[in-house]
Amino acid sequence: MVRRAAVAAPNEHATRAAEHALASGGNAVDAAVAAMVSATVTEPGIVSPLGGCYLNIWPTTGDPVVVDGNVEMPGRGQPREAFGRGLIEAASDYGGGMVTYVGAGSVATPGMFAGMGLAHARYGAAPWAELLRPAADTARQGFALSRTAQSYLVLVTGTILAWDPATRAMLTDDGGAPPVGMPVRDPALADALEQIGEEGAASVHTGDLARAIAADVADRGGLLTLEDLAAYRAVVRPALRSSLGEWDLACNPPPSIGGPVLTALLRLLSAVEQEITPARAATVMKEVLDIRLDRIDTAEDLAAAGAELLATLHEIGSAGLPTSPSTAHVSVVDGEGMACALTASAGYGSGMTVRGTGLICNNALGELELNRLGLHALEPGTRLASNMAPTTARRSDGTVLAIGTPGADRITTALAQVMTHLARHGEDLQTAIERPRMHPRRLEDGTDRIEHEQDETIAASLDAAGIPRHEHPPLAMYFGGVGAALRHVDGRLEAGADPRRAAATRVT
Repeated sequence: MVRRAAVAAPNEHATRAAEHALASGGNAVDAAVAAMVSATVTEPGIVSPLGGCYLNIWPTTGDPVVVDGNVEMPGRGQPREAFGRGLIEAASDYGGGMVTYVGAGSVATPGMFAGMGLAHARYGAAPWAELLRPAADTARQGFALSRTAQSYLVLVTGTILAWDPATRAMLTDDGGAPPVGMPVRDPALADALEQIGEEGAASVHTGDLARAIAADVADRGGLLTLEDLAAYRAVVRPALRSSLGEWDLACNPPPSIGGPVLTALLRLLSAVEQEITPARAATVMKEVLDIRLDRIDTAEDLAAAGAELLATLHEIGSAGLPTSPSTAHVSVVDGEGMACALTASAGYGSGMTVRGTGLICNNALGELELNRLGLHALEPGTRLASNMAPTTARRSDGTVLAIGTPGADRITTALAQVMTHLARHGEDLQTAIERPRMHPRRLEDGTDRIEHEQDETIAASLDAAGIPRHEHPPLAMYFGGVGAALRHVDGRLEAGADPRRAAATRVT
């Protein structure tokens, strides 16, 4: 039986991969995995195979769960003097200017394949090898560089893409900025994906590929060891639950940061009895994001800090509250009512291609916003912080939703606003996705302002409340790229994609 499904993914390669998974007997989980593996091939720089991920799965029966396949701190068996090495500073104009660290020392223990493999083992229906086949075929046959990937790669051509000869040869135009549509073909990556398809997800952690990854990182002065790869385990956790209008929402639990922040936003917005004006929504977002910056990001125990954030909700309410590229996201809801929201990240990319494999490593250890205690400061085996917040939801009438977005710390505010438009204002899915967005930002001088897309209503509301603001053009990429899939109570399927980023939808 070929299942029907609604799919929202980064590009047409990914939606075709999802369709292949469905045609192979797969369900929403299989389709999401196939689409994301395809995205790691066809959106280079935005996401890559050796990153981390979260899968939020709401089965047709039973409670929603989140499979944690996020990256973690490596370094088992390494001497203390090895920590702090192998890092290359890389500055670019991305996002208005950013500094990150790349090189072998920025590579965290990847968990994406482990997470997707565990999700497939528990919930999948199609053969594992069929989920990787479309991505391998695309890598072997070649593809044209997308606008989204190109817009990022041109900013890091002289930094992240410059230090590794293999990466430079694959993702630049003879060392220069790559143009949109540049053909990319990687037979070595195709071979690696086919091997993972044949051997299973564990191939990345205990097989020949694992040995190749560990040896290459070690040769270049990084921390990741074969012991780290072998010790990695994906974890299944109960989803965080909240409600908004008639919707029951399931979010990513601690030690993720994104899930608790989104849950806090949704619970507070749900408690607002009056009309949720832009100024009121902006104040809610600022209060929650202030708590995150002040208490969560620098916490040594992210699980405890996330729980503290949720426990603080009552305190916030009594205090007078009015009553971030380099990620990719796939949302799938199938005709049987299973929902899967899958978000993956490799950070800004380490620039390192594992020799002979085509596999590009993450730079999670070099992302300053995810390592506020300091680079290489965590104990080996510690899960890193994450903004990722893939979400599933069910409405009281039986409607099912999968939703998520890339966008760093804008992930939670983008999703909260889309869900508010959908659940509180009763708007249709695509309208809710396209509505102008806001995001609270703390500047380097310690002052705060609201970033927002051009909109007269938002501007007037913020000005009337005396809230400092900065205006962006309409549909700015800064505010994420929400993708959502919906199954209506009558069985009708719908998918929505964000015009802020190149994306694709497919309803089979």
